[in-house]
Amino acid sequence: FGYRVAFDLGDDGVIAVDGTETPPTIEREAGDPACTIRLSVDNLDKLIDGQLNPMMAYTLGKLKIEGSMGVAMKVASLLEE
Repeated sequence: FGYRVAFDLGDDGVIAVDGTETPPTIEREAGDPACTIRLSVDNLDKLIDGQLNPMMAYTLGKLKIEGSMGVAMKVASLLEE
């Protein structure tokens, strides 16, 4: 999808997805992401499983976004597919 995104899981660490590479790579260090999404491991699992809508999670404060909101919206659309 052309961007680097970090999922900051607090005490559980960071999962960084580098979408600038094909295929995308997953790392444990964020580097310089276009967007950082802060949330719990439980809420990340729910997002991935489709049990939690990304926009609802943001509205309810279950996740916080730093950086590009546009990139966060692209990630949200990927999670909803």
